[in-house]
Amino acid sequence: MDRIQALEVFVAVAEAQSFAGGARKTGLSAPSVTRGINSLEGQLGARLFTRTTRRVRLTDVGQAYLEDARQILEQLQAANDAAAGAATNPVGQLRLTCSHEFGRIYVMPVLTEFLDLYPDVSVDVVMVDRIVNLVEEGFDIAVRIGHLPSSDLSAVKVGRVRRVVCGSPDYFAGNGMPLSPEDLKRHRTVAISPVSPSPEWRFGYAMDQVVRVDSRLAVSSVAAGIEVARKGWGLTRVLSYQIGPDLERGTMQTVLEDFEPEPLPIHLVHVEGRRAAAKVRAFIDLASKRLRDVAVLN
Repeated sequence: MDRIQALEVFVAVAEAQSFAGGARKTGLSAPSVTRGINSLEGQLGARLFTRTTRRVRLTDVGQAYLEDARQILEQLQAANDAAAGAATNPVGQLRLTCSHEFGRIYVMPVLTEFLDLYPDVSVDVVMVDRIVNLVEEGFDIAVRIGHLPSSDLSAVKVGRVRRVVCGSPDYFAGNGMPLSPEDLKRHRTVAISPVSPSPEWRFGYAMDQVVRVDSRLAVSSVAAGIEVARKGWGLTRVLSYQIGPDLERGTMQTVLEDFEPEPLPIHLVHVEGRRAAAKVRAFIDLASKRLRDVAVLN
C-alpha cells in the first residue's frame, strides 16, 4: 500500500470509526485496511487509533494527523482536477513562436480570435526569424516555413509559400515585365538580405538555374524592401505570404511564375502529439482552418 492510499485508508477509518467501515468505504478487505493502518503507524512511530472491541477512536496525535491528511488529499485532488481540466479544456498560457512578417500578417488575427473563444487562456508570442528549440526554450507551438528535418516533433501542414519576384503595376507599365530570369539584369532590383542573401538568385523547381542580380539597393528589412517596390522604384524577391495583402489589393503583382523554385511548406509544429494539452489542440484546430482558407498560402 503506497503512502497516498494509506492516507485515504486512514481518513476512511477515522470517519467511519471502524476498520470494517473504512474497508467498505475504500473497497478494500478488512485485513488489508488493518495492515495498512499498522504499517502507517509503524512508519510514523506513533499510535493514531485506540482500539476497543466495539469501536476505533483517534488519539490526540491521530486527530491532528487527520486534519493534515485531509488537506493533503484535497490538494492532490485539486492538482489532479487541474491536470485533467488542462487536458480537456483550454486553460493556462500558450507560448508560440513564428517569424515576424508571417506572425504580423497571418498569426495575430488567429490568436486574437483564439483568445476571444477561450477566455481562460493567455498567449505569449515570440516573433523571431530563426529556428527555435521548442523544448529547450519552453514553447508549445512553432510556425515553421520550410522543409522540416526528421525529429520527434508533431507537425500539421497548413499551407505553402512561393519564392516570387514582384513589383508594382506602375513599374511594369513603365519598364515592361521580365520574361525570363536573365531579363532581371536589365531591371532595377531591391535585394532583401533575409530572403536573398546572395546576389545569385536561383530559379527553377530544383533551383538549378542561377542568375547573378547586382542590385543597387540592398536592405535588411523585408517591410522596407517591399515598400520600395510597392512605390514603383524596382523589383524585389520575397516569399509570397509577405506580399499577400498586396496581391489581394492589386498593389503588387508577381512575374516569372514559370521559373519559381519548389514551394516551401508551412507547418504548425508542437511537441506532445496526441497527448497535447487542450490549449495546444484547440489552437492548432483553429489555426489550421484559418490558414488553409488563405488563398495566397494554398
